[in-house]
Amino acid sequence: MPNRSSSPTPARPASAGRRPSRTGVLRGPAPILASAVLWGTTGTAGSLAPTGAPAAAIGCAGLVLGGILLFLTSSGARSLPGACTRTERRLLILGALAVAGYPVTFYPAVARTGVAVATVIALGSAPVFAGLLSWVTGQSRPTAGWMRATTAAVLGCTLLVLGPGLTGHATPMDPTGVMLAACAGLSYAVYSLIGGRLITRGHPSDAVMGVLFGAAGLLVLPLVLFAGTHWLTTARGGAVAVYLALFTVFLAYRLFGYGLRRTPASAATSLTLAEPAVAAILGVGVLGERLTAASWCGLAVLALGLVLLAVPVGAGGRGR
Repeated sequence: MPNRSSSPTPARPASAGRRPSRTGVLRGPAPILASAVLWGTTGTAGSLAPTGAPAAAIGCAGLVLGGILLFLTSSGARSLPGACTRTERRLLILGALAVAGYPVTFYPAVARTGVAVATVIALGSAPVFAGLLSWVTGQSRPTAGWMRATTAAVLGCTLLVLGPGLTGHATPMDPTGVMLAACAGLSYAVYSLIGGRLITRGHPSDAVMGVLFGAAGLLVLPLVLFAGTHWLTTARGGAVAVYLALFTVFLAYRLFGYGLRRTPASAATSLTLAEPAVAAILGVGVLGERLTAASWCGLAVLALGLVLLAVPVGAGGRGR
């Protein structure tokens, strides 16, 4: 979650409102890196679901199970709505809708564009949307680092979409999949900013995340039921849903929150860049995805944008 002193970049939501202490590697950076690795496996895990399973339903099934588990195990989640003002309760509703929108858009994007492309576009576009939303709502003004990252994101997406055609590749990039991935980035930015605002107002981060994800799980439950649950009754489908719920939702967010209490936010943001790297490696190595040279350049430019946001120019001085 973006803190008030940094550029408008969405980190994982549990990060806001924490003042980390400097402790050993195993108590700080290691849990954050582990959570980023787990997040990087979401696309590949979803792709291993049984043939015929609706892409959106796969991610939503994991959110239903993981979100409800987060709600039930988060201290203060049940009493949070009553402790909020009317405006804050509206923010909770909007944040839950944004959380619900992520699997509805991200997993279909993976099915259309592949794990590597969908993950990097979603993560690359999220800081752009977060910056725009912060600007529009008056929370902060765009910084030079955000402008550099936005330029890299736009250029990278352009190369991803137009690259196959420019190189004469037979299969062009799916524009619908690219748009869905960008919508996932927007959902990510919205619920990150909302969660951050609620946490900076004094509400416990565990309670905020528990309510957002628990409510989102209930919101997408009808979609899972409507799309059909036959794939969930198979051993493979059930294993995919349980993995997404336990490891990429429940455990990953718990690890990240634990690590953020002991790790500076700047270092945590850099560590989460492992997520697109893991996604790309798994997509190419496990699923056999193939990208053109232009597409790889687009991915690299998008990754550069994320690095520019995570490690601002001049951050290596004594001030840091």
